[in-house]
Amino acid sequence: MTEAEAVPEPDGGEQPKPHTIRLELADEPGQLLDALRPIAENGGNLLSIFHERGNRTPRGRIPVEVDLECPPDRFDTIVDALRSEGVNVMQAGAEQYSETLTVILVGHLVDSDLSDTLQRIEQCSSASLADISLNAPEGRDEVSSASLRLATYSGRTEDALDVIRTVAREKDLHVIEPLTEASP
Repeated sequence: MTEAEAVPEPDGGEQPKPHTIRLELADEPGQLLDALRPIAENGGNLLSIFHERGNRTPRGRIPVEVDLECPPDRFDTIVDALRSEGVNVMQAGAEQYSETLTVILVGHLVDSDLSDTLQRIEQCSSASLADISLNAPEGRDEVSSASLRLATYSGRTEDALDVIRTVAREKDLHVIEPLTEASP
């Protein structure tokens, strides 16, 4: 037996491989630490962190790129753990949002807690809120509208729409959905 054969392999049976995860964090103390904890707890070894504090995402958050290594079979567990902790994962490895979707919500958006509405949409694991534009011409007590642009995984747009429809129903909001092609 050679020395290379005597080296024990990790639990997953495969040698660790490098992975990159792009996160979006609030600019609050402890957010970075909270995002790194699920990585360490699930067998990820940090290689580097690029914290772009001078830049902001469309939602006013800070983009953070984390390079780590772990056995390939642990990577999905790490990504799932981050999402279950409420960390917005914008990109994980080769996984990228490949489609965009724009919907308009109309109703008493401010009175029905716009922040809660956006948080619930963000919890959808198949989409990420890329941009929002709010229009309240008559003031916060009247009907307003918001244009939401979401980035979705390929083939998962309907999952994101289902979440939006559910939230809108609960809050008595109207959803103007994108037009889709009809089947022949």
